[in-house]
Amino acid sequence: MAFGWRCTGVAWPGDVPQLGWSKGAERRVSTLAYGVGLGFRAVGERHCVGARGNVCPLGAVVSVRSTGARCPECARLDRAHSVAADTLLDDPRTYRVYLAWFGPGLVKVGITREERGAARLREQGAVVFSWLGRGPLMAARRTEEVLRAALGVPDRIPYARKRAVRGRLPGERERFGEVVELYGRAAGLEGRGWPESLERLPLDVVDHGGIFGLDRAPRATRSVRELVDGGVVAGELVAAAGPDLHLAVSGGEGGRGGVVVLDTRLITGWELAAVDPAAANDVRVPLIDIAGGGVQGGLF
Repeated sequence: MAFGWRCTGVAWPGDVPQLGWSKGAERRVSTLAYGVGLGFRAVGERHCVGARGNVCPLGAVVSVRSTGARCPECARLDRAHSVAADTLLDDPRTYRVYLAWFGPGLVKVGITREERGAARLREQGAVVFSWLGRGPLMAARRTEEVLRAALGVPDRIPYARKRAVRGRLPGERERFGEVVELYGRAAGLEGRGWPESLERLPLDVVDHGGIFGLDRAPRATRSVRELVDGGVVAGELVAAAGPDLHLAVSGGEGGRGGVVVLDTRLITGWELAAVDPAAANDVRVPLIDIAGGGVQGGLF
């Protein structure tokens, strides 16, 4: 089955987001920049993206609302080799434990491979974060569990909640405050559940508000619910956080302008054809109101 270029999602190898693309064995990357137009049209049906670099043997059609874009078999294969599934217990690599802040009251604890640096935090859209410790995988995982219980913070936060608070972020001092307070409580657990094999790291709060563009972009009010065959997404990139691209759109004739969030996990598996964002500065796919969660009239 031959396909055109398909997006593989957003990556954050550094302070600038990149869109990945695949076409058969070909791969390429588009570096994104704020203030520049971005536009595409979805073509045909959405197909499974495969797992672990392997093409889906069935070429299965998948749900347009899935953020994983995998058929059940490929999803099982992908998760079977995931650290999150606790199937790599003998992983010899060093891991880091972190606190990530996404907005007032939205803090989570998590782990990532040390070699990846802060890429994982940028990929999740963490506005502020601090490292807590480093050590073997199982020690990091145990610390994550201890901190979750002791600090009353989760290990996962839905993206819908992140988007809902992203448009009303407080200043840097208040952002830092919640992380600093939780770090102090976490440090107080040394000798009381904190694994001895996990080295505690000093407090070093990092703010991503600048590299995400959130401090200068208008507030987003709607987000893309799904793509459809022939649906167009085109606008000016004004901010990005994790997999989310914030696009300023004019709304077209009789439409609504403003800033629309595109979760790029929804565009993986689609064949995408380029459109000129200057000529088609609009989003013509189903949209959701970020504040209220109601479906908006965004389909053609």
